[in-house]
Amino acid sequence: MDHMKHDKHNAESVVEGDINLTSARGEWLKEEVNDQTKELLEKDAKYFLHQSMSTPCLDVLKNCEGSYLENISGKRYLDFHGNNVHQVGFSHPKMVSALMGQLQELTFSTRRYTNEKAIQFAEKLTSYTPKGLNRILLTPNGSSSISIALKLARAVTGKHKVVSFWDSFHGANLDAISVGGESIFQEHMGPLMPGVERIPPPITYRGIFEGNEEKALEYLEHVLSKDDEIGAFLAETIRNTDVQIPSAKYWQGARELCDKYGVLLILDEIPIAFGRTGKMFAYELFGIEPDILCLGKGLGGGIVPQAAIVTREEYNRFGHISLGHYTHEKSPLGSVAGLTLLEIIEEENLLQKVKEDEEFMKKALYKMHRKYSLIGDVRGVGLLWGIELVTNRTTKEKATAEAEEIMYECLKNGLSFKVSKGNVLQLSPPLTISREELEKALEILNEAFLKTNAIA
Repeated sequence: MDHMKHDKHNAESVVEGDINLTSARGEWLKEEVNDQTKELLEKDAKYFLHQSMSTPCLDVLKNCEGSYLENISGKRYLDFHGNNVHQVGFSHPKMVSALMGQLQELTFSTRRYTNEKAIQFAEKLTSYTPKGLNRILLTPNGSSSISIALKLARAVTGKHKVVSFWDSFHGANLDAISVGGESIFQEHMGPLMPGVERIPPPITYRGIFEGNEEKALEYLEHVLSKDDEIGAFLAETIRNTDVQIPSAKYWQGARELCDKYGVLLILDEIPIAFGRTGKMFAYELFGIEPDILCLGKGLGGGIVPQAAIVTREEYNRFGHISLGHYTHEKSPLGSVAGLTLLEIIEEENLLQKVKEDEEFMKKALYKMHRKYSLIGDVRGVGLLWGIELVTNRTTKEKATAEAEEIMYECLKNGLSFKVSKGNVLQLSPPLTISREELEKALEILNEAFLKTNAIA
């Protein structure tokens, strides 16, 4: 019985994120890395606590710049993963210069004090949000921003329960995995935070509400109407990892239901804000506003850990309690990174560029969809795209082995991306990527598909 349970968990682990549990990872380490790299990877495995989706490591890096990662052997990878921090690429000259300048001035702001950069950052960030959505609290990481959002929702509503989606990810802290819906983060954790009601997400390609967002909204209202203790609905505006994009109709309906039942809408845009979708914030695509907005990852400019929540003016009434109390709450370096990020987006007109890149990506990936029977679905917005691989377009059986084959073939040829759910190739390049680099990446991807003999 235990053995069967173990096998089941292993199978689930393989399809949750990057594939690193099969023989292909071992073959990669044997054939694609040199002796110096192998030695360092062995030391890494010796000293760091092993965890799924991170261990064993693929390679050893020595540099990151623009759209590229570079390993210690000099091999370069176009990075279409970036842990979602690379909106303005890696080591952007303006970002590096701003941070180096700050290191010569105020390097730390102890609690009970403020600093000019933190104030400038807060002023700049809230200039992009709707009127009234203008109070921020800075946190050191995205998981912490989720924690604060949940605490604030309890304080505002006096209700302790929250609704979230199955298969969602909101961070790795215990409270964050409690409201998330991915099993790989919950295994061996025992009792989680009580008061969480999970519902099926609206999914266009597979899932129990496939192509029926009305039914998904009905389910949401059913849950909200049955429990007066629900104070918040927490959701990713767009599901990042396997790129699930609800319609404007769905989000407007969900917003109305939250208002109807006195529930705060918390939107997690930690991986997808700051231009990824062609808008500064993803919720702008759908004509809605959140009550609490969670931000992070790219906010630190790909260098500094920095996150935040943005919430409504009327919720600024809990000065007598400590919602965050983080050591690095008003980090001068984090504030400079966030401020500089916003300046780069403006100066380089990245929102418009992303819209143009979206059209290019859409045309190229839809062409691949028509060409390769292995591709069951292509979905995306801005510079966030998912290619879902299936062994049969009718049955939609996941093509996990083929996804792994294509991932490693692309890695060999200098393109790095994430595989989600075992069969979804997620493409998330820097927003600063050149058209030439985009074309190069798609050429590498196309050649990998050709090697699978998956022509329709």
